[in-house]
Amino acid sequence: MLQNLTPFLVHWAITALALWVASHLFRGLKFEGTGALVVSALLLGFANAVVKPLLIVLTLPLTLLTFGLFLLVINALMILLVSALVRGFKVSGFWTAFFASIFISLLSIAIGALLGGSDPATTIQMPSAGGTWL
Repeated sequence: MLQNLTPFLVHWAITALALWVASHLFRGLKFEGTGALVVSALLLGFANAVVKPLLIVLTLPLTLLTFGLFLLVINALMILLVSALVRGFKVSGFWTAFFASIFISLLSIAIGALLGGSDPATTIQMPSAGGTWL
């Protein structure tokens, strides 16, 4: 169980760190405290895992028409959704969320590459010989 929890916690920490750095670089992105930052990172991960794929499917024609650039808008919408749900996390507007989402994505990729970890969402673990599928 711990082997499955560790990548999740690392990914959560990377997202929180990227959000924290972005809040210092973008004036329109503010956290009132550490609790808001931690909850925002958790909720952003959840939104990216559940809500974002649904939005991608629903907006597939528009995404194809814009050659994938509409995915940047969806990323910004995920940050705006999280800021609407978390008390203590403020985003001044769409364009702040848009550019912050690009920065957060790139910084998360860079930190993940430096740590050498893989994305827990794309990792498939096969059971060992004689193991059970759960």
